[in-house]
Amino acid sequence: MAALQLAAVLGDVDANLEACERLAREAVGAGATWVLLPEFFASGVAFLDCIASAVRPLAGEPARLLESLARRHGIHAGGSFLCRDEDGEVRNAFLLFGPDGSLLGRHDKDLPTMWENCFYVGGTDDGRIAAPDARVGVALCWELIRRRTARRLRGHVDVVVGGSCWWTIPAWPPRALTQRSERRNATNASRAAPRMARLVGAPVVHAAHCGAIECPLPWTPLAYRGRAEGAASVSDAQGRILAFRDPSEGPGVAIADVAIGAKPPLDRVPEQDWLCRRGAIPALAWHVQRAHGRRWYARHVRGRYASP
Repeated sequence: MAALQLAAVLGDVDANLEACERLAREAVGAGATWVLLPEFFASGVAFLDCIASAVRPLAGEPARLLESLARRHGIHAGGSFLCRDEDGEVRNAFLLFGPDGSLLGRHDKDLPTMWENCFYVGGTDDGRIAAPDARVGVALCWELIRRRTARRLRGHVDVVVGGSCWWTIPAWPPRALTQRSERRNATNASRAAPRMARLVGAPVVHAAHCGAIECPLPWTPLAYRGRAEGAASVSDAQGRILAFRDPSEGPGVAIADVAIGAKPPLDRVPEQDWLCRRGAIPALAWHVQRAHGRRWYARHVRGRYASP
């Protein structure tokens, strides 16, 4: 199983699909029979209007790339992109294709994170795909640190696939506070996938982004300057990391042999909604940017793609 790590060109669908295809060929050449692309693989994500312009229909270029990779190489291929549905809404849709090029299933991320609220609405499905050879669960980014994800997948899946586009907290003043918060943020990002494996009792294959991110900061005159983190990784059902590609290593592939199949979960699902402490800055940004993003989406995205 291979998890891709992508340095996305924000909003440039053609460049990102070309990079994904190149990394997927590398993974197949190394023996991968499952290839996972990260969340927002066609666009990346930041608070930029070009991200809204990178929305594509369900049968558009991102889905065609996944289908082509699966059919041409005889593999399972999956990843998520900003998908315009027939009801006019945009969703963060993960599609999984089988070795014959057939669409095996779809999962829409449940809650947009922070400025992601500007570009799509959440989904309500259970994130479980009944593939012919495995029960597949899907978890995207901050779904990996929510109790509801562990509960909907625990005991129901043989493998969990997905990815993230997790960004850093810049070293703003007071630096002692923001640097401490970023250390916690980085730890949460790198541990989210193996922690979910222990809670669910199934391997987790997590694709990721790397590289710089720069954009305006919603509802402020400030600019955000940071980078993607989280790392592409493959973990077994006990949460042991089998393959790991640090974001500092740049674009590439994390690949490992994985025993697909459910195991007794090693950890209990906690009672709190969040599986880890997010810290004050991410928690504040979650609420403020959610309020801003819903208004921005209604004004700039929903109207753009509404049915006539």
